[in-house]
Amino acid sequence: MTQQEFIETLNSKRYSYEIKGSDIIINGNDIYLHLLKTLPEGIYFNNRGDIHLTSLKTLPEGVQFNNLGFVDLESLKTLPEGIHFNNQGNIYLESLKTLPEGVQFNNQGDVNLSSLKVLSEGIQFNNQGFVNLQSLEILPKGVQFNNQRDIISPIYDNIKKVCPIGISPKRYFISILNLNYKSK
Repeated sequence: MTQQEFIETLNSKRYSYEIKGSDIIINGNDIYLHLLKTLPEGIYFNNRGDIHLTSLKTLPEGVQFNNLGFVDLESLKTLPEGIHFNNQGNIYLESLKTLPEGVQFNNQGDVNLSSLKVLSEGIQFNNQGFVNLQSLEILPKGVQFNNQRDIISPIYDNIKKVCPIGISPKRYFISILNLNYKSK
């Protein structure tokens, strides 16, 4: 999709936006773009509500999510390297099987990666909610769980079973990760 086609879509839905150089900054409230299959480069979501991009399969580099609601990317198959989610709500990425290095989740809500089988090194979870990794099979070194709530994962569940009494399962999980990382 070209930037002009994207602008025409925004205009047809009467969404508020600004153009700064080659970037399009989307303002306003909730954004419903369910049918879009692609986005052009240089898109910044700074809206006050949710973002519904449920049909997207890929994102171009440089897309930023700084909105006040959730981000629904449930059909997304790949993410570009180095993307940061800085939104206030949940993130729905149920169809992703892998994440590239350097992805950061700095959102206030949960992160749903329920189909993800492998995490890349250097992934950071700095979100305030849960991290759903229920299909995770491999956990590499260098992954950081700084989230405030639990981790939903078979790996985490197994570690919770052997966690010493009186120690937070999450803290125990993170300490095992750190030991594993330092020993390699």
